[in-house]
Amino acid sequence: MALAEEVAERTWAAVNRARAEAIVAADLQDTQRLRELGARLVIEGDIQTLYQEILSTAIALTRADAGTVQIFDAATQELVLLATQGFEQTMNEHFYRMDASSNTPCGMSLRNGDRSFVDFNVLESEDPDGSMRMHVKAGYLCGQSTPLITRSGKLIGMVSTHWHEQHPPNDRELQFLDLLARQAADLIEQRQTATEREQLLAREQAARAEADRANRIKDEFLAVLSHELRSPLNPILGWAKLLQNGKLDAAKTQQALQTIERNAQLQSELIEDLLDVSRILQGKLNLNISPINLAPLIQAAMETVRLAAEAKLIKVEASLEPEVGLISGDSTRLQQVIWNLLSNAVKFTPKGGQISIRLEGSDSYAHITVSDTGQGIAPDFLPYVFEYFRQADATTTRKFGGLGLGLAIVRHLVELHGGTVAVESAGVGKGATFTARLPFMPVQAIPDHDSRSSEPSSDLNGIQVLVVDDEADSREFVAFVLEQAGATVLTATTANEALTMLIQAKPTVLLSDIGMPDRDGYMLLQQVRALPPEQGGQVRAIALTAYAGDFNQQQALQAGFQQHLSKPIEPERLIQVVACLTQSAERSP
Repeated sequence: MALAEEVAERTWAAVNRARAEAIVAADLQDTQRLRELGARLVIEGDIQTLYQEILSTAIALTRADAGTVQIFDAATQELVLLATQGFEQTMNEHFYRMDASSNTPCGMSLRNGDRSFVDFNVLESEDPDGSMRMHVKAGYLCGQSTPLITRSGKLIGMVSTHWHEQHPPNDRELQFLDLLARQAADLIEQRQTATEREQLLAREQAARAEADRANRIKDEFLAVLSHELRSPLNPILGWAKLLQNGKLDAAKTQQALQTIERNAQLQSELIEDLLDVSRILQGKLNLNISPINLAPLIQAAMETVRLAAEAKLIKVEASLEPEVGLISGDSTRLQQVIWNLLSNAVKFTPKGGQISIRLEGSDSYAHITVSDTGQGIAPDFLPYVFEYFRQADATTTRKFGGLGLGLAIVRHLVELHGGTVAVESAGVGKGATFTARLPFMPVQAIPDHDSRSSEPSSDLNGIQVLVVDDEADSREFVAFVLEQAGATVLTATTANEALTMLIQAKPTVLLSDIGMPDRDGYMLLQQVRALPPEQGGQVRAIALTAYAGDFNQQQALQAGFQQHLSKPIEPERLIQVVACLTQSAERSP
């Protein structure tokens, strides 16, 4: 008996010793894993590989079958999936972003700020969002999530592991997992800080480079400006002094006067360009809108550059599509656009070259295309052609004068008209083609007056006007002006109130402010136009706006307004527009 007990004790001791040795061996192995991971993470350059290394180590430490690493997005308070192992793509997509409302281990850990262990095999009533059942269907019965918290207490993310079988982690596994979590959190924070520092440095360098570029462009522009403004002064002052001496014969006197006029005109154009740019940059360039036929404007611009083209033996051809349609715009500014494009072509086209200008309609737009056989544009400069203060050649040896503002002004004026401008060039020496697209004027509800008709009456008796404006002073002023002219006026402060009043009262004219809170004038008119005619869906409408510098009349007309008025409103103009609108409605069938 004693021998049997001794053998049993020795056997038990051997088993315990083997078990202890196995635990020690496992501890050594896991410690080595953490040490090797730390060494790899320090030198690892790719942060995505870093996340994957952390995940692989977590799965090995917990003897798990799958896992994820998520990063905490402080802006959205969500966990974002960055590394995964063992899951199919559908699972990864479904759990790509998780918040604290989720019943997953990571959602629970995000709620309570501590590690969570979840048994996925639960009743359906305990799984309202279905996330646990998704894990079971994927073959996982349980999982845990451990927050990645730095030494400073900042939540960086979450490391989660999952098992095919029930496997509550033991204390030893959790201890090593905690060591990994702390190590990973600190390393990720260091890497994020380094990345943010690099990004900040890159932004600073980019900003510095952009500032240097802007300063260089400014210096080049000022040098060109000084040259271009001074150059005409030399012949002006020189010939003026010679004229004062009275020693010039008739021919020289005529030459002197022509030279002075030509250079004074050149300087006037330069100054006008500068003033235009100033107005544009301050948002003070306004348009005088009216229906425009583009063909006469093109012909007038061609006549302006005719002498300059003839002096260089340049052939200018025009192809103007008849009845191309009207556009709504400022005739002076549109002629400036066309003149700029043509004069630019003349300037950069060599002696004996060709220039063509075409006018055609397509896709609700008028297309003005100016092509030349001139200097062309280098591919690397094409993106900057329409920028302010940019010239392909700003050196002291440049061949062509000017400030480099003309095309920038063209772009802005075309955009003010609701259009676009583009350029194409096959390269230096291969010419260029500029195309301006301007939207056609929609069919107007106000027909042209018969030549025998008189001016519209200023008597608004019998006319009911619904005025919509959220600003009381403006609303009361408009109402007073209309009432003084004999109109019956209803007022509303919001789009909702206006819509109700319009359906009930069926006014003759709707006069609506554009810039209103909640729903603006465009949204109101969209709802009005959706109504049947008997409920006021075809009411004549006038747009009011305080944004005269930026407002595009074309936008109002396309939205369904028949007219638009800019604030401050002239009383006479207001009465005239309302009267004209109602009289045209009476003449309509």
